[in-house]
Order: sequence, then C-alpha cells, then structure tokens
Amino acid sequence: MAQFMDVHHDMRGITEDQLREAHEADLAIQQEEGVHFRQAWADPESGTVYCLSEAPSADAVQRIHERTGHRADEIHPVPLMV
Repeated sequence: MAQFMDVHHDMRGITEDQLREAHEADLAIQQEEGVHFRQAWADPESGTVYCLSEAPSADAVQRIHERTGHRADEIHPVPLMV
C-alpha cells in the first residue's frame, strides 16, 4: 500500500487535545476507505498539521478527512522512507 503525507494549514493554536481528537476521528472510520493513519504532528504557532498514512490512494485519504471535518490542503505521496 502507498504512503501519503497530508498537510493542513490554518490550524493556528491547535492544542494537543484537539490534534488527538481529530486523529481519533480519522481512526474511527479509516477502515471504510482502506486507510491506516499512522501518525499526526502539529505546529500550533504556524497552524500546520501533518498526517502520515498508508492508503490505496490520496483520494481515499481526502475522503476520510472530509468526513471528519478537516479536509487536507495538500496530499503528497511518500515513495521512499528510511
């Protein structure tokens, strides 16, 4: 399965609890699109959130994020990782 890094902008001031809630919302329905969200990171100062996932497609990742209310602004394939 392919890996993807998605990016969310304009989330300035996000807290650890808010990040956890958003991530858990994704986890709750991820299997419906065959997605596995592995990790999420946030920079509250810049308002940028990053999510790493394994999925059949970027569209599948976006559908989960849209359904949980936090559409990704960018989704990048990650073909290499060390």
